[in-house]
Amino acid sequence: MKEKILIVEDDPAMRLGMTHFLKSHGYEIKSCDNGIKALELIENEIFEIAIFDLKLPGIDGITLLQKIKHKNPNTSVIIITAFAEVKTAVQAIKEGAFDYLAKPFSNDELLLIIERALKFRNLEIEIEYLRKKVRQKEVFEGLVGISNAMKEIFEKIRVVSQTDVPVLIQGESGTGKELIADAIQRLSNRKRSPYIKINCAAIPETLFESELFGYEKGAFTGANETKKGKLELANEGTIFFDEIADMPLSLQAKLLRVIEDGIVYRLGGKEPVKVNLRFIYATCKNIKELIKTGKFREDLFYRINVVPIYIPPLKDRREDIPVLIEHYLEYYVQKYNKKNIQISPSAYEALLSYDYPGNVRELKHALERGVILSKDGIMDIKNLPEEISGLINVKTDCLKEYISLKECLENFEKSLILKTLKDCDGKKVEAARKLGISRKTLWEKIKFYKLEE
Repeated sequence: MKEKILIVEDDPAMRLGMTHFLKSHGYEIKSCDNGIKALELIENEIFEIAIFDLKLPGIDGITLLQKIKHKNPNTSVIIITAFAEVKTAVQAIKEGAFDYLAKPFSNDELLLIIERALKFRNLEIEIEYLRKKVRQKEVFEGLVGISNAMKEIFEKIRVVSQTDVPVLIQGESGTGKELIADAIQRLSNRKRSPYIKINCAAIPETLFESELFGYEKGAFTGANETKKGKLELANEGTIFFDEIADMPLSLQAKLLRVIEDGIVYRLGGKEPVKVNLRFIYATCKNIKELIKTGKFREDLFYRINVVPIYIPPLKDRREDIPVLIEHYLEYYVQKYNKKNIQISPSAYEALLSYDYPGNVRELKHALERGVILSKDGIMDIKNLPEEISGLINVKTDCLKEYISLKECLENFEKSLILKTLKDCDGKKVEAARKLGISRKTLWEKIKFYKLEE
C-alpha cells in the first residue's frame, strides 16, 4: 500500500517538482496551493505525511498544523520555511510537527526526512497498540476466566466502556461486580475524570440524602457550611452505585430525576446544579422481586437496566477455577515472598471440589491463607480453610485404620454442619431446616463441636 502525502505549496514550480519526485519514489501525492483547500482534503482523506509552508494563502501554517493534528494525530507534519529561525521551528515542533526543512533544500534531504517521519510514525502506532494491550491486561486483572460466560463479559466491557450508557452489573456477592465497574471506568473516555463509589448498603438512611445531594449552610442543625454531595463531586466523571437495590425508596425518585434531568438540588438549596455523569450500578439482589414487593421503583429499574451484565456464580463456571487458582497462587506467592509453592494433590482436589458460596472472593482468601501457612514449598490440605478441606479430610481420615466409626461419623457431621452454615451465611434457622434437625439440636451440636466462631 502506497503512503499518501499531502503537499501544500503556493509556488507552482516547487509544488510540481516535489510531486513528480515523490511519485517517482512510489508515494501517492495530493497537492494544493492554499490552506483552505488543504483543510477540505484532510476532512475526506487520511495522509501519512503532510508537507507545507509556514506562509500560506488563506490560512497560516501553524493553524493548519493544529487542525491536521486534531483531525488525525498520526499524520506526520513536515514544515517548510524560508525563515530557518530557531523560534519558528521550535514553535512548529511544539505544536506537533515532526521536523522542518529550510529553503532551499535538495530532493535527497526531502526524501530522507520523509523516510524518517514514516519510521517514527510506524513506531508511534506500534507503541500505542502495545499500550492498549497492556491497558486491557490491567483492566481485566482480577477478572480471570476462560469460560464462555467470562469471555462474553470481557467483550461487553470493551463495548460499553466506549459509551456513556448506564450499566447494571448483577451477580452474587464475591463474583467481582466492583472489578467490572472499575474496568468499564478505566477503559472509558472519562477515565481521567472523577470516579466516585457509593455503597448503598453501608450508608444510614438518615444520612443518605445529604451524602448524595450535599447541603447548604444552615439547612439543618449542624450544617455549619455548604457541602457538595457525591453526585456533584463526580461531575464530568463516573458514579458507581454498589448495592443499588438497598437504596432507600424515598431517595429512588430523587435519583431518577437526576438521571433524567441531570440536575441536583442540595438540601436547603433552591438553585439547580447541573451535572454530567456516567452511571454504573451493581447489586446481588433480584430487583424484579423487590419491585413486586414495592421496595424498588419500576421506572428507576428500567432507567438503570439499559445494558445488564450478569456474572454467574463460580460454581456455575467451574472451568474458571483452575485458572483462578494459578492466577492468585502466583499473586500471593509474590506478595508474601514465598518461593516455588506447589499445591498438594489433596489440597488441589479440595479447591476444585468446593462450591464457593463466597465465589471468587472466597477462593482468593483460601489461597492467601494457604500460601501464608504453607511450609517447605508445599500448600497442604491442612493449610486451607476447614469448610474447604473438611469433606476431603473426612474421606482420607476415615480410610485410616486407627479412625473408629464413631470418630469418622463425628468428623463427617462436623464438616457437614460447617458447610451448611457457610451456605446459609450463618443463618442457623435455615441451616437447621436444610439439615433436617431442630434449631435446638443444631445449637447443641455447634457447642459440642466448638463451632461457635
